[in-house]
Amino acid sequence: MAVAGFYRRALPSPPAIEFASPQGKQLFTEALEGGTMDSFFKLISYYQTQSEPAYCGLASLAMVLNALAIDPGRTWKGPWRWFDDSMLDCCEPLVKIKEKGITFGKVACLAHCNAAKVETFRTNEITVDGFRRFVVSCNSSEDCYIISSYHRGTFKQTGSGHFSPIGGYHAGKDMVLILDVARFKYPPHWVPLELLWEAMNTIDEATGHHRGFMILSRLDKASSILYTLTCRHEGWSSVANYLSADVPHLLKSEDVKDVEEVLSVVFKSPPTDLREFIKWVAEVRRQDDGGIVLSEEEKGRLSIKEEVLKQVRGTELFKYVTRWLISEISTCKGSISGHNNELPEIAANTCCQGAKLFTGNFSSLDCMVFKKGGVKFLKSDGEKPVSIVSGTLFTDSSEQGDILVPLSQTEASSLCDLDQNGCHGFHPSAGDVLTVLIFSLHQNTWSSIKDEKLQAEINSLVSVDNVPHLLQEEVLFWISLSFFHSFLFQFDSKLNCYHNMNFTSYFCFLVTKNYIPWK
Repeated sequence: MAVAGFYRRALPSPPAIEFASPQGKQLFTEALEGGTMDSFFKLISYYQTQSEPAYCGLASLAMVLNALAIDPGRTWKGPWRWFDDSMLDCCEPLVKIKEKGITFGKVACLAHCNAAKVETFRTNEITVDGFRRFVVSCNSSEDCYIISSYHRGTFKQTGSGHFSPIGGYHAGKDMVLILDVARFKYPPHWVPLELLWEAMNTIDEATGHHRGFMILSRLDKASSILYTLTCRHEGWSSVANYLSADVPHLLKSEDVKDVEEVLSVVFKSPPTDLREFIKWVAEVRRQDDGGIVLSEEEKGRLSIKEEVLKQVRGTELFKYVTRWLISEISTCKGSISGHNNELPEIAANTCCQGAKLFTGNFSSLDCMVFKKGGVKFLKSDGEKPVSIVSGTLFTDSSEQGDILVPLSQTEASSLCDLDQNGCHGFHPSAGDVLTVLIFSLHQNTWSSIKDEKLQAEINSLVSVDNVPHLLQEEVLFWISLSFFHSFLFQFDSKLNCYHNMNFTSYFCFLVTKNYIPWK
């Protein structure tokens, strides 16, 4: 039997005023003259309709990320890098969001792991006057945008919890413009700010916490160049717990005598989900992107990657990691010894999974492979060869495109090349990823080492105070992510209390306490 369905809903007015109505147009004109509509134009340029009934949080976030001109680093369709609500799954599987929607905290997590600066405020943490000040500030510039989480019932609208961006403010009438992403249901509309506050000052039954709003802006610093961490996979909490709690306990219980024994204790048997926790920031170009000549933009990005990689391999810590890996890997051409949960094997697979991240294929856990004989050097006109390679990727026998990666310069005499699933000779190597991961572990991780001289040596090796600037930025980004994920685990496993603290405040707290050596 055919279902009639619904064609839109009549906007209850009052309390709302439709944006396109004569009164709505008048409010827009007056607010524009008042200087509190600056955020509107970028937002309206990227205004989109949520692609699923439960994707309001994802659509709002995609709209704001595009307005902020943040490069997603992965393709949407064809060769184009662009944020779409169907791409935002690094903190929650899309199938789960499609069925149940998404919580306030998970939207903030998504914003953070997609390289935005995020400040979250629940209504029990701030007053309506404080909210108004943020509304005026963000709508008087193009530097920040507000996503509101509210209950539709307060506006006499059908439905319950909803997310949408705020696109403007009328100071005289004290009204905000809601750019409703459920455009199939309601058009953009003006509502009194204090009524929106009432709609936000409600409890989300899914979490038991107040709703609120979040402010998104661009990060002052670049995001990760080589690697990133993700909480999209269901096992991320076990990895966060292992790194933040189990590792210090293991070091305390073992009588380690040197650096290599420390590495062995830490990385002998980590959770298997670590392979899904660490993602490689790679660059994929489709075969229709044109020729064998690199663009200046591609050359610039890859040059930075090569420099960071060079800096990683120039550290004393990398030398220790290299020696430890040699003791763990029996032959260059054979498989890595031990069980599947040993970190060298996990790290070796990271490069293949990194390719998956940027081709948008999250459905399969099988590693992508390079087509045999498909590796080639790329050259720039009139210049020496660029030290990157391109190989054709396959997954489930389906061709994906070319992946551009810096060449691994590791010599076979010091660390054998890992020939794992076709990743032979390519960055990242096990040594690269382990070195950056060790750098990012909490300083207190090493405080349980009994030998004071060894503890001092480890602290010196993992200090980022004297490493080159690019590597320092990479490590500090990892530190912020690892603290964030550990923080999420510790509170999410108990009372979900992390939803009540905005991440920026928490991060600044860590800096002020010297838990993060932020420069």
